[in-house]
Amino acid sequence: MPGGCCQGPHAPPLPAAPTDRPPWALSCAFALQHVAVQASLLCVFHLLLLPTFPPADPDLLLDPSRDRGALLAQSLFACGASSMLQTVLGTRLPLLHVPTFEFLIPAVVLSTRLPHPGSNGTDTPAPCTGPSCSTGGWDRTAREVSGAVVVAGLVQLALGLSGAGGWAARHCGPLVLAPTLSIMGLSAYKPAAAFCSASWSLALLLVLLAVLCSQHLGSCRLPRCTETRTPGFPVGTAIPALRRFSVLLPFAIAWLVCGVLAQLHVPWAQLSPVLPNATTPPPWLQLPYPGQLGWPQLSPLALGAGLAMGLAAGLSSLGCYAQCGGALGTAPPPPSACSRGLCTEALGSLLAGLLGGLGGSAASIPHASLASLTQAGSRCPVQLAALVCLLLGLSPRLAELLTHIPLPIHGSVLCVTYAVAVGAGISYFQRADIDSGRNVFVVGFTMFMGLLVPRWLGAAPTALATGWEVLDVLLHSLLTVPVVITGILSFVLENTVSGSPQERGLLPPRVQGSEPARVYGLPPALQCPLGPTGLRVFPLCFLCPRPEEEEGGCAVEEGSISPGEATRLLVKAGATAEAKAGGKDREPERCWWPDAV
Repeated sequence: MPGGCCQGPHAPPLPAAPTDRPPWALSCAFALQHVAVQASLLCVFHLLLLPTFPPADPDLLLDPSRDRGALLAQSLFACGASSMLQTVLGTRLPLLHVPTFEFLIPAVVLSTRLPHPGSNGTDTPAPCTGPSCSTGGWDRTAREVSGAVVVAGLVQLALGLSGAGGWAARHCGPLVLAPTLSIMGLSAYKPAAAFCSASWSLALLLVLLAVLCSQHLGSCRLPRCTETRTPGFPVGTAIPALRRFSVLLPFAIAWLVCGVLAQLHVPWAQLSPVLPNATTPPPWLQLPYPGQLGWPQLSPLALGAGLAMGLAAGLSSLGCYAQCGGALGTAPPPPSACSRGLCTEALGSLLAGLLGGLGGSAASIPHASLASLTQAGSRCPVQLAALVCLLLGLSPRLAELLTHIPLPIHGSVLCVTYAVAVGAGISYFQRADIDSGRNVFVVGFTMFMGLLVPRWLGAAPTALATGWEVLDVLLHSLLTVPVVITGILSFVLENTVSGSPQERGLLPPRVQGSEPARVYGLPPALQCPLGPTGLRVFPLCFLCPRPEEEEGGCAVEEGSISPGEATRLLVKAGATAEAKAGGKDREPERCWWPDAV
């Protein structure tokens, strides 16, 4: 039977299950797409954070003008290690870890509040930006931020081991997830506009190509082939390649166009990151070890910023888990899986802080959006991408090459991925009675306050003064993160304001099949030690699945949906009937990786 090149809207691609295993060639291509997004997000984090630091001493061990490759390498190594643990022992969702904006904002608050020694030997609370400032402030600030990252890792570990994260996820209905995910997406519009402003034409090129590949040409299947040449011998398969690689292809094309323009000596100097050239090239191979870039320094201010980092990153990760699970058509992750996921993120943050990193590890909302956009959510490519990150973390010279990605590409990646997060949040509104006055108030009030409070603190940073600087740093860090304001307010109002279950969108619990247990279940080697007769003592009891989860009868939590309904995200209207059909209808869609085992 011929496989058409472009099939109509009656046959949209369905999301790949996390347990599927594509062929190695496709897995490597998917992994490259994840690595491209990962590199862009890490560069964005450092480009936004480093300008807030005071000038560096050229004689220091860590100098951003010489060792920016080392900074990026240690971040890649820590994120790759925590991502591998996430896919093996955590939630097992296809998510990579990055230092998110929930780490960036408290780090900026900490760096601007640290007293830097001036030329007269006195301490000033303002950031050191003038030529008269001492050059030793950069090293001190970097160590303080690394100390805050270590504290954030301890907070994430406490949230996971105590079961607080799983408990919160269990009580998050549609009216909590909808405004939280929407605000998470909207929170990136300022840095996205700043990076895109370097060249709006190049940024629009990548965005338009991403829209064209994912939406207009999403049903095109390549290569065009027949199902069999002789009975029983398959020749090939057809995959929706343009949709599956709707980020990698525009990324490569835009970077290629920028390279061609550079060879033609087009005066676009702002395309490259504004960083000084390294005086000495970094080494090709260097094993990261604790204290390599300086030991973290724990101080009262770092403690306040670290608490804010851990709480904000934990809240953001819970939203990422829900979005990724819904985008792939699976049930929401159970509380035990959420607790394990927070623990793996905590290990990544602790590793990053001990290595001297400036950012921790948390589930990435852009990678969750990537699974929604490309409808490719297999776990195997993410594990390959995590392995690539580990290898890049061993080579600062290769990691430094990623710093040459043009600025408009960074902005375009933020635009595409965070826009999908906004749409995913809006899709949760349909599961509740949005015409209800109660729900209208909860959604409107939480989203408005989530945008108002950070704006107010940004315009008047001295308005928050309690007399205890540690508490000032903690409150300022928390209240300037929009997802924290929106998430906490929506959680409190949703669980305190009275309303019927139908009005709130809370469906009655119903039993699913064995798919949730296969997606979120522990590997077989760990199911016996952590089973009903295994190690179930505090605090490990919150990491172990419940008996109903082990039996494959995981009940749907409040506000959850059945598998297949999540395929309405970014898939045309004809997908609904096919997504709700049985396994017989889904089987032809999985023929594009016939080597699955």
